[in-house]
Amino acid sequence: MRFIGSILHACLWAVTASAALAAGSADDLQQLRTRSLAASCAQCHGTEGRAAAGSIVPALAGRPEADTVQQLLAFKAGGRPATVMTQLAKGYSDEQIRQLAAYFAAQR
Repeated sequence: MRFIGSILHACLWAVTASAALAAGSADDLQQLRTRSLAASCAQCHGTEGRAAAGSIVPALAGRPEADTVQQLLAFKAGGRPATVMTQLAKGYSDEQIRQLAAYFAAQR
Protein backbone atom coordinates (compact mmCIF):
# COMPACT_ATOMS: atom_id res chain seq x y z
CA MET A 1 0.00 0.00 0.00
CA ARG A 2 2.87 2.36 0.79
CA PHE A 3 4.34 1.66 -2.64
CA ILE A 4 1.06 2.62 -4.31
CA GLY A 5 0.98 5.84 -2.29
CA SER A 6 4.51 6.65 -3.46
CA ILE A 7 3.52 6.03 -7.07
CA LEU A 8 0.45 8.23 -6.73
CA HIS A 9 2.53 10.96 -5.10
CA ALA A 10 5.05 10.79 -7.96
CA CYS A 11 2.27 10.92 -10.56
CA LEU A 12 0.66 13.89 -8.83
CA TRP A 13 3.98 15.70 -8.76
CA ALA A 14 4.60 14.94 -12.46
CA VAL A 15 1.19 16.27 -13.48
CA THR A 16 1.53 19.43 -11.40
CA ALA A 17 5.10 19.98 -12.60
CA SER A 18 3.97 19.65 -16.22
CA ALA A 19 1.22 22.17 -15.63
CA ALA A 20 3.66 24.61 -14.03
CA LEU A 21 6.17 24.23 -16.85
CA ALA A 22 3.40 24.87 -19.35
CA ALA A 23 2.60 28.06 -17.47
CA GLY A 24 6.29 28.96 -17.70
CA SER A 25 6.88 30.09 -14.13
CA ALA A 26 9.55 28.74 -11.78
CA ASP A 27 7.60 30.22 -8.87
CA ASP A 28 4.49 28.31 -9.95
CA LEU A 29 6.51 25.12 -10.11
CA GLN A 30 7.90 25.67 -6.61
CA GLN A 31 4.43 26.42 -5.25
CA LEU A 32 3.09 23.22 -6.77
CA ARG A 33 6.01 21.26 -5.40
CA THR A 34 5.38 22.66 -1.91
CA ARG A 35 1.66 21.90 -2.16
CA SER A 36 2.56 18.36 -3.13
CA LEU A 37 4.77 18.02 -0.06
CA ALA A 38 2.02 19.50 2.10
CA ALA A 39 -0.50 17.03 0.70
CA SER A 40 1.46 14.23 2.34
CA CYS A 41 0.62 15.80 5.72
CA ALA A 42 -3.13 15.65 5.04
CA GLN A 43 -3.53 12.04 6.15
CA CYS A 44 -2.98 13.03 9.77
CA HIS A 45 -3.24 16.83 9.89
CA GLY A 46 -6.15 17.30 7.47
CA THR A 47 -6.43 18.92 4.06
CA GLU A 48 -4.26 22.05 3.93
CA GLY A 49 -3.41 21.46 7.59
CA ARG A 50 -6.97 21.78 8.85
CA ALA A 51 -7.38 18.90 11.29
CA ALA A 52 -10.84 17.45 11.87
CA ALA A 53 -12.77 18.78 14.84
CA GLY A 54 -11.87 16.87 17.98
CA SER A 55 -8.70 15.41 16.47
CA ILE A 56 -5.80 14.71 18.82
CA VAL A 57 -3.45 15.62 15.96
CA PRO A 58 -2.78 19.37 15.87
CA ALA A 59 -3.92 21.54 12.98
CA LEU A 60 -1.06 23.08 11.01
CA ALA A 61 -3.04 25.76 9.15
CA GLY A 62 -2.29 29.24 10.43
CA ARG A 63 0.42 28.16 12.87
CA PRO A 64 3.32 30.59 13.11
CA GLU A 65 5.98 29.69 10.56
CA ALA A 66 8.86 29.87 13.04
CA ASP A 67 7.06 27.55 15.46
CA THR A 68 6.43 24.94 12.77
CA VAL A 69 10.06 25.10 11.61
CA GLN A 70 11.26 24.70 15.20
CA GLN A 71 8.98 21.71 15.83
CA LEU A 72 9.85 19.94 12.58
CA LEU A 73 13.58 20.45 13.12
CA ALA A 74 13.21 19.07 16.66
CA PHE A 75 11.44 15.99 15.27
CA LYS A 76 14.13 15.61 12.62
CA ALA A 77 16.96 15.83 15.17
CA GLY A 78 15.20 13.41 17.52
CA GLY A 79 14.92 16.09 20.21
CA ARG A 80 11.15 15.89 20.30
CA PRO A 81 9.77 12.40 20.81
CA ALA A 82 6.89 11.26 18.63
CA THR A 83 5.44 8.12 17.15
CA VAL A 84 5.64 8.93 13.45
CA MET A 85 6.85 12.50 13.02
CA THR A 86 10.44 11.76 14.01
CA GLN A 87 10.79 9.43 11.03
CA LEU A 88 8.79 11.60 8.63
CA ALA A 89 10.72 14.77 9.43
CA LYS A 90 14.02 13.03 8.66
CA GLY A 91 12.83 12.71 5.07
CA TYR A 92 12.68 16.47 4.54
CA SER A 93 15.57 18.81 3.87
CA ASP A 94 15.78 21.92 6.06
CA GLU A 95 14.67 23.95 3.03
CA GLN A 96 11.62 21.75 2.53
CA ILE A 97 10.78 22.17 6.21
CA ARG A 98 10.91 25.96 5.79
CA GLN A 99 8.73 25.73 2.67
CA LEU A 100 6.17 23.55 4.45
CA ALA A 101 6.11 25.88 7.45
CA ALA A 102 5.53 28.90 5.21
CA TYR A 103 2.80 27.06 3.31
CA PHE A 104 0.89 26.08 6.44
CA ALA A 105 1.34 29.51 8.03
CA ALA A 106 -0.37 31.02 4.97
CA GLN A 107 -3.40 28.72 5.30
CA ARG A 108 -6.05 30.56 7.26
